[in-house]
Amino acid sequence: MTTISIIGSGNMAAAIGTRAAKHGHTIELMSRNAAKARALADQIGSGATVGTFGERPAGDIVIVAVLFAGAAEVVAHYGDALAGKILVDITNPFNADATGLVTTAGNSVSQQIAAAAPKSAQVVKALNSILANVIAEDKPLDAFFAGDSDDAKARVAAFLESLGMRSLDAGPLEMAHALEWAGILLVGLARNGAGFDIALSVDVP
Repeated sequence: MTTISIIGSGNMAAAIGTRAAKHGHTIELMSRNAAKARALADQIGSGATVGTFGERPAGDIVIVAVLFAGAAEVVAHYGDALAGKILVDITNPFNADATGLVTTAGNSVSQQIAAAAPKSAQVVKALNSILANVIAEDKPLDAFFAGDSDDAKARVAAFLESLGMRSLDAGPLEMAHALEWAGILLVGLARNGAGFDIALSVDVP
């Protein structure tokens, strides 16, 4: 498989990193909190490493797994270290009570990240509409994604498929805002009787 770099060390970083390691990928964790990243690398095992926050990631696919409010700032901090990389934005810009978004059409977090990233980097929105505990279960899932680069989307799709997920292309990066709303839909369903062990899926004949 390949090296996947994850910026962040929270619940989603843990779930994605653990699942990816189980499916043969090497995980590199990069976090402002180096101690937390080291603890997570030890937890994941399978040769997971810790990189230096702000330096060039080892993986060609870099998962941005930080809180949405700081995502573009983190990408800007890395600067040219992310040149040529595929940046996977998994953030959900929920408002305070998770009943709506703080972003607007045309200004999704993915588009903010794209504006902050080097021009040669490509941004793909993915995995934001799957709960961390569901990712960690390592069961088959539908994974929606969006982006402007066909090559970047193909590589992210291959990564998702390698994790036992069915990758479903939602279109260009402007669809990232719709995927952010999909995250709100998921939380609404979970809160209103469906429970927090659910996942969104599409029945494709």
